[in-house]
Amino acid sequence: MKAITLRNIPPDLAAALDREKRRRGQSLNRTAIDLLRQGLGVGTTRSNGLARLSGGWSEERVRELEEALAPFDEIDPEMWK
Repeated sequence: MKAITLRNIPPDLAAALDREKRRRGQSLNRTAIDLLRQGLGVGTTRSNGLARLSGGWSEERVRELEEALAPFDEIDPEMWK
């Protein structure tokens, strides 16, 4: 494995990295590697962090929504006379 030394890390970034390592209960090395993997999309899907906010819909839920919205695609001939 390759060792990398990072120099001139800004204090705010160093503090954020230290907070994150404590939050995760991991070493600084493990935390930095995990964050680099995540940020670069190596070994996982690259994420901008919005997925956890947007949620996900099952196929059934999508079908239910499409069925609920279907009447809005119909034109009422009486309204267009």
